[in-house]
Amino acid sequence: MIRPRVFRLFPFVGAVLLAGLAACQPAAAAHEVVRLPAPAVDAAPSTAHDEVAVLAGGCFWGIEAVFERIKGVHRVTAGYAGGAADTARYDDVSNGDTGHAESVRVEFDPAQVSYGKLLQVFFSVALDPTELNRQGPDRGTQYRSVIFYGNDEQKKIATDYIAQLTAAKAFAAPIVTQVVPLQAFYPAEAYHQHYYDLHSHNPYIVYNDVPKVAHLQQLFPELYQAPRHLVEVPLH
Repeated sequence: MIRPRVFRLFPFVGAVLLAGLAACQPAAAAHEVVRLPAPAVDAAPSTAHDEVAVLAGGCFWGIEAVFERIKGVHRVTAGYAGGAADTARYDDVSNGDTGHAESVRVEFDPAQVSYGKLLQVFFSVALDPTELNRQGPDRGTQYRSVIFYGNDEQKKIATDYIAQLTAAKAFAAPIVTQVVPLQAFYPAEAYHQHYYDLHSHNPYIVYNDVPKVAHLQQLFPELYQAPRHLVEVPLH
């Protein structure tokens, strides 16, 4: 199945591809890539159990690819959050009227990487948090930026970090990323999972998502690793 956003690229290759390249950078980094400051408020390291972060910031292909390459992240699932179970399907979500946002569910070890560190990466390389109901070439509420918090601690870390970035004038325009409670997360169809790695030559991936992964490796070399689903080899 060809996604509408991919099909739209080809009639306007020159203009759209150049726009796609620019859209991969935060507003604060119009001419250079910038690592944003770490959150002043963050969770303490814990060895109790894995935790979960659910984030949305445009097409989930690129967001998934970024978080799959962070040390301490055990699993990333592309999916939908913000709407009802009966509309958690790509064809429905693409209409922009389901309440869902294309999202990723990130399972991580808080002893290796904190929730706040994930948000630092999210705002630094994964999206432009000043774009309302869009991200790069994609338009619609399904591409809005959202932090779906799972508990009060995550809510505080997220809201305090946005306030911190706002006070520091980290972006040229106001941050419009929503911070809302997570009601449910619904995994996307199988063909969306690990899409970046399975379709690395797709023009949309090349011009919109490859720069995000490159920026992760450049700005956060201490966190960068090859995605687990590519390096794990079945022992049979």
